[in-house]
Amino acid sequence: MNYYEVKIYTTSEGIEPLSALLIMLGQETFVTEDKSVLDEFLEKKNVFDWDYVDEDVLGIGDRESNITLYMDVMEDSMHAIDQIRSSVTDLKKSDSGGKYGRLEVESRLVSDEDWKDLWKQYFKPSRITEHIVVKPSWEEYEPREDDRIIEIDPGMAFGTGTHPTTKMCIRHLERCIERPEDTVLDLGCGSGILSMAAALCGSENIRGVDIDPDAVAASVENVKKNHLEDKISVLQGDVTEGLGFQADIIVANLIADLIVRLTEDIARHLTGKKIFISSGILSEKKEMVTEALEKSGFCILDILEEEGWCAIAAKLS
Repeated sequence: MNYYEVKIYTTSEGIEPLSALLIMLGQETFVTEDKSVLDEFLEKKNVFDWDYVDEDVLGIGDRESNITLYMDVMEDSMHAIDQIRSSVTDLKKSDSGGKYGRLEVESRLVSDEDWKDLWKQYFKPSRITEHIVVKPSWEEYEPREDDRIIEIDPGMAFGTGTHPTTKMCIRHLERCIERPEDTVLDLGCGSGILSMAAALCGSENIRGVDIDPDAVAASVENVKKNHLEDKISVLQGDVTEGLGFQADIIVANLIADLIVRLTEDIARHLTGKKIFISSGILSEKKEMVTEALEKSGFCILDILEEEGWCAIAAKLS
């Protein structure tokens, strides 16, 4: 499907008057990108806001504030765009102090296929461990005799399993799951990659939990795609609120500060082998997490490190 993308460049101060202008012109659906909000995000006022931002994403601080709207391709679409250009030009003339920025309008014809599937070209079959391979549903792959395949369609917002933090979690799971009776709780399950890896490692009773309903839906779909419904159940929830499930092994690929905050709650959800696998931890925060774990009664079993990240396997004493 083709549509018009119309982008208007402005400043943080210009967002409000431009929004009012668009609404007056009958354009009530649009996206605002306020540079002041982006700058505040990058300042990281709370330690748990984020732990790592990809270098490409850091460039958002150089962007201008803007408003973007999308219009179906119709007979009067170009007339509507011309109206927007004319009105923005009038606003620019009245902005003698230039506080609303350059107020320039760009428009282009695009196809939703241009962006919807663009990311897929970067997601290829990936060997995570000696035996486990993650394969996107749209890619062909010729498995080795001893390969165990996880096929996923993660969507644009959820993990593909190829990040070092996920790989290290799966390696820990391979070592820690020794029998079908070993139960697993996957906190922040996302696309369900760790839950499915636990099943391929031998566990027959796995619970995936995520606070995000979209993540839960993605996990459920991927579990079905891999025919693992008899071993994995997925629910929406928060480990700190009302989750009664206990497991031999808990795996959480989150961020360091969140892991530290959850450590005491996680201890209450362990039983049997009482192993906690935590990842999403920058190597520079390794000591902070290990100290919190030890303070909560855990002893460190093993720490894996790769590309500036670490994953910790610990046992509750």
